[in-house]
Amino acid sequence: MTIPADAANVAQLADEVRDDFAALRGAQGTLAYLDSAATSQTPRQVLDAERAFVEGGTAAVHRGASEATGRATMAFEDAREDTARFVGARADEIVWTQNATDALNMVALGMADASAGLGDTRFALGPGDEILITEAEHHANLIPWQRLARRTGATLRWIPVREDGTWTLDDARAALTSRTRVFAFAHVSNVTGFIAPVAELVTLAHAVGAAVVLDACQSAPHMPIDFTALGVDFAAFSGHKMLGPTGIGVLYGRAEMLASLPPARTGGSTITTVTMTDAEFLPAPQRFEAGTQAVTQVIGLGAAVRYLDRIGIDRVHAREQQIAAMLMDAAASVSGIHIVGPALGHERAALVSVAVDGVHAHDVGQFLDARGVGVRVGHHCAQPLHRRLGVAATTRASGYIYTSDDDVARFGAALAEVRPFFGVTS
Repeated sequence: MTIPADAANVAQLADEVRDDFAALRGAQGTLAYLDSAATSQTPRQVLDAERAFVEGGTAAVHRGASEATGRATMAFEDAREDTARFVGARADEIVWTQNATDALNMVALGMADASAGLGDTRFALGPGDEILITEAEHHANLIPWQRLARRTGATLRWIPVREDGTWTLDDARAALTSRTRVFAFAHVSNVTGFIAPVAELVTLAHAVGAAVVLDACQSAPHMPIDFTALGVDFAAFSGHKMLGPTGIGVLYGRAEMLASLPPARTGGSTITTVTMTDAEFLPAPQRFEAGTQAVTQVIGLGAAVRYLDRIGIDRVHAREQQIAAMLMDAAASVSGIHIVGPALGHERAALVSVAVDGVHAHDVGQFLDARGVGVRVGHHCAQPLHRRLGVAATTRASGYIYTSDDDVARFGAALAEVRPFFGVTS
């Protein structure tokens, strides 16, 4: 990875792009939007691409032989090609899904079908087999594996996190066994900002014959990523976290894995031959894309990928390293604030989650919102992690390419006012 050496060139990124985001300019621009880990803002270039398709090119894809269908199909597949290049994959390894949650469920449901005798035995699980996750997982990368374990008789195990919510390569090494068939974990924690050493973890998992499923929701939009080089078997990420529309996600699967995984969704567009008693399926990715697809959203995601490509994902990551340091400094400078995740000075994503002594996270969020600072509060779809941290909820601030130094400064200033406002002095 090449990080631009010119810090000023990196720091000015927000100034260059903010005019592309309607919510960050004009009267609405008084908001310091620090909730991009949940949903990012959408640039006009993405909206323009969607509008152009709807107004001048709407048609069914992969169906019929009309000129309109051909144009729509080409735009649909161009977006797949661009997205594949963005994450170091082949186009036939990219499956369109509703979102990342849907993508993770598709893998788990496909394995359930294989375990019921409907697919390749490499995905069949049963009593004695183990599914390994971590205690820090988003519910989307926890509940599907809970259900797969119940359906197959496999055992669900997890890597416990430490007091700061992180875990280590050694923790994973100790948890992986010859019985581990699936190892599912987040590349970046949406609560702590912890960045997992993916390549090393893949090596450990493959050494015991386990398939690796990566939740890349908080990494694909923010840092250079190459699924092929990392060696993961499956990965998932969402469009709405990377400048794209809602309602579109991506399932990546190594070609040989997708060729063997039973499709969790079946119906039109997935088949070659259907009789009254059976069906034969198309090769990937079409075998997984049943029914009418979210074509407009796919076009929008393709435009978002091209937008990030023009900026340069190395530059995006370098800027977010600056934002991460500023967020940590802002939170650490306030008394009565407890930061979860990697300590000050350690690598983390551009997000910080805090617990405020004596003030509930929901009250913190409302106070910040009244000061024009938009953050996320709650358990962030990670209840087990918060339970381990000993807090019901945290307040999370997260940045992206349009986050300015002033946004972070406003967050720090408002955070410093919280405890005095609520009369908490101890």
